[in-house]
Amino acid sequence: MQYHQLGNSNLRVSEICLGTMTWGHQNSESDAHQQLDYAVECGVNFIDTAEMYAVPPQAETCYLTEQYLGNWLKKQAREKVIIATKMAGAGSGLTWLRNGEGLNPDAVAATVEGSLKRLQTDYIDLYQLHWPQRRVNVFGKRDFLPEFATGDEHILDMLQALKKQVDAGKIREIGVSNETPWGLMKYLHYHREDANLPRIQSTQNPYSLIQREFDNHTSEVCFRENIAMLAYSPLAGGILSGKYLDGTDSPSSRFNDWGGSRQSGLLTAMDSTAVKRYIELAKAHQLNPAQMALSFVNQRFFVTAAIVGATTLAQLKTAIGSTELTLSAEILAEIEAIHRQFPNPALM
Repeated sequence: MQYHQLGNSNLRVSEICLGTMTWGHQNSESDAHQQLDYAVECGVNFIDTAEMYAVPPQAETCYLTEQYLGNWLKKQAREKVIIATKMAGAGSGLTWLRNGEGLNPDAVAATVEGSLKRLQTDYIDLYQLHWPQRRVNVFGKRDFLPEFATGDEHILDMLQALKKQVDAGKIREIGVSNETPWGLMKYLHYHREDANLPRIQSTQNPYSLIQREFDNHTSEVCFRENIAMLAYSPLAGGILSGKYLDGTDSPSSRFNDWGGSRQSGLLTAMDSTAVKRYIELAKAHQLNPAQMALSFVNQRFFVTAAIVGATTLAQLKTAIGSTELTLSAEILAEIEAIHRQFPNPALM
């Protein structure tokens, strides 16, 4: 297991970050604690959660994931793990979370306090804004539209509210998620204007063999500005394991559990062809397809950690085992050849 500095901070995080969003829906609390114990035993020190979890978002499962993590965390040496959580953005379908109002600066203090209580800790290592308050081309939208440009949606006000939590010792570092290059630079701009405001240290964005739009724009920002990229969905929801192609997926797997409409939106015909090519490549080199996909993500120069979630301990063992694999120049060249033929078929 390798460890990397998180942006300009003093935090050093493992290259595998344990994702938690299935805890409370697909996974029980006992499952969650088993995953945590195993991950930490393997050297994982970085755990990512969110107030909104479990997923899919529902009023009855909201906050459960943080609670499960907190019940485990209270029995651990707190300084040995780095805990990241997130404040949800606006969403008309999230009425049970601050009436769907999202990133309200006036709600930051209470929202942080709620996470601290559920996590049973005095501080959060990395506090992230789950998605922008403004409309952006994420979550299945490829193009930015002029009508999206409604303003920066209180970015400065949010930084000022977060500063109070940093000053109070309740947050160590801040980050964002699902941000655009413009958004990242806007946060940095305000920090440069006033160095007393906290600096964003990381961004969480989707990244996998079949979703590499990050390469085209945001990777340069992260590299030049030293912002840690935390890659989520590195297996594209399990698609890159090949289980949805060969019928080995269980009825409880993510897309079967969430419904066919969610799967069809991600796994298009083009996507399916690309996935088959990557699976064939892995097998030709006697590699586990999931491990090849994860190793590719973690070998990208701008990636600080890959966030992996699992519904079974076997899946988690496979994911963590990817850290022992280094892809050769030959395999990387073959990956690029497939990518040129089938660029970014997945919408995340």
